[in-house]
Amino acid sequence: MYNQRYWYNQINHVRWGDSISEGYRLECGVRQGGLSSPTLFNLYVNDLIEVLSSRHVGCHIDGVCFNNISYADDMALLSASVGGLRELISLCEQFASSHGLKYNAKKSELMIFRAGTKCPSEVPPVRLSGVPLKRVHRFKYLGHVLTDDLKDDEDIERERRALSVRANMIARRFARCSFNVKTTLFRAYCTTFYTSSLWVKYTQKAYNALRVQYNNALRALLHLPRFCSASGMFAEARVDCFYATMRKRATSAARRVRASGSALLAVVADRLDGPFMGHWLSLHAPVSHNWTK
Repeated sequence: MYNQRYWYNQINHVRWGDSISEGYRLECGVRQGGLSSPTLFNLYVNDLIEVLSSRHVGCHIDGVCFNNISYADDMALLSASVGGLRELISLCEQFASSHGLKYNAKKSELMIFRAGTKCPSEVPPVRLSGVPLKRVHRFKYLGHVLTDDLKDDEDIERERRALSVRANMIARRFARCSFNVKTTLFRAYCTTFYTSSLWVKYTQKAYNALRVQYNNALRALLHLPRFCSASGMFAEARVDCFYATMRKRATSAARRVRASGSALLAVVADRLDGPFMGHWLSLHAPVSHNWTK
């Protein structure tokens, strides 16, 4: 009779130069890039998410517990107090211990968000596996830069630099391509604006810097004068201008959030007075802006 215990076999080899070691079995973890790996990992870690959510310790919005946000193996714990955060960490440690795992405290960080201009200077230590967590004022979660003042200027600057790199790459490599090929490449590489739909609090300076970079990227790709009309350039190329691109990103995010079956996203979608809806309206109502001085 087939032993189902080993249906997910993992045999590894070590390669050193031209030599390859004998195969050995990997008894834990999932295959990198495997089709079934995400589902298997979700089944494994879902118990921890249920334990954290059922404890009702941490942040709440409209009575819904928001004490943990997870994507794959990246988890963020949210709490309005140090005591609540310690309890959530303790639950994570108990789960890891019972499953033969151990957290890496060096890859975990602590951020305390400001309440306006107020932020405590002295905070009791928060430990993970006995190691005090390092307090930071900014960190990158799933590629999005978060700061303790909840402003999006640094993430906009991250995207501006990434746009510059992508634009220079396609302008250099595809300089001799046809007009249609260049505009197709521009749409594919320069209009993504990763996590732009999450920007709700930023300065006009940071936002305009990204817009100028976007305009200059198309100018450089099409070898147009630096100070040519941006509106005419985009109209002739039949490519969305910066503001049209941002509106489409925000609309797409709003549609996906409202259509999601997630209980957490449902709270965000139903808050007509929240920053998410306010940002969406600001992109479609010219009289409203989210810029800060």
